[in-house]
Amino acid sequence: MAEFFALIGNTWEVVRFPLGGAACLLGSILCIVGTIGVLRFPDFYTRVHAASITDTSGAGLVLIGMALMAPHWIILVKVFCIMGFLLLTSVTSSHALVNAAHTAGLQPKIGPMGRSGHEEDEEDKH
Repeated sequence: MAEFFALIGNTWEVVRFPLGGAACLLGSILCIVGTIGVLRFPDFYTRVHAASITDTSGAGLVLIGMALMAPHWIILVKVFCIMGFLLLTSVTSSHALVNAAHTAGLQPKIGPMGRSGHEEDEEDKH
């Protein structure tokens, strides 16, 4: 039984670095895609959505990859603390930002031409 656990430990040491590298690579690709979304999306609400997705998924995967490659348990604890802080504050700040914009009266662009609201549709019918 001890040989089995030793084999699992040795296999984990070989597998964790490629898994961590793959998670970091995937997270960085998601961050790049989110950055392109922030630059290309037409209005404030879709840009905030792209930024919040980048925060939670992209940075989260990078941190998971770093946790897999951590050489010591104290570094692992620090990475998980950063991940928890990021997950809590990212969602809250995005919600507060969008709520403030909506309260201030910022309307989202709706439709293929970017018209901002249904009032124009009702005026066109009369």
